Amino acid sequence: MKKALNLKVFGVAAFLGAGLLLSGCKSAPELTAAQALTLIQAKYNEAPPSGASIAVNDLGMRQGITAKYWNRTTIYPNKYWADFTLTADGKKAVKLQNGGDVIQWRPSSATDENYSIVVITAASNHRKPHDVTNIQDEVLADGTTGKSASFTESVDLTGVPDALQGIAHNPGNRLSVKRQAEFALDGGAWKLKSTN
Repeated sequence: MKKALNLKVFGVAAFLGAGLLLSGCKSAPELTAAQALTLIQAKYNEAPPSGASIAVNDLGMRQGITAKYWNRTTIYPNKYWADFTLTADGKKAVKLQNGGDVIQWRPSSATDENYSIVVITAASNHRKPHDVTNIQDEVLADGTTGKSASFTESVDLTGVPDALQGIAHNPGNRLSVKRQAEFALDGGAWKLKSTN
């Protein structure tokens, strides 16, 4: 009976000792998808908003004429080169990469389906992260332990006219891309370290 009592006392003491030992160890806080998303968006919001780059192919040029964003002002003897001048509505919707107001359309042939020019939306926005997945422990490049997560970054077309949004959805445009984010602990809280 005495041995059984000693075993119970020893078992309770061992259990309490293990509990004290474990309570002294601090584990890293959990990083949820919602927290990761908030951290990534906060980083994006620190940068100035910018216009989105939109590739305009032959279909897009025709859609832009229909939307009255540009008018053909010059056609060249080969019949497939042309100059298009931005209209007042076009200047409100887009900016040209060269800063001017004339699109120089110069495909290699009349049947060139790969030719496009790039316009920048006049509406400026921040990129939008979403769909954070695959949060996992990671050893970061500097040797510290942290976490990594996959997410999708999308162009925000808020304030972009409907016709220009239609052009943005034509083939050749990439409105979202998969990215990776790395997070490190800083003072017991997760901080975004980098995105790539």
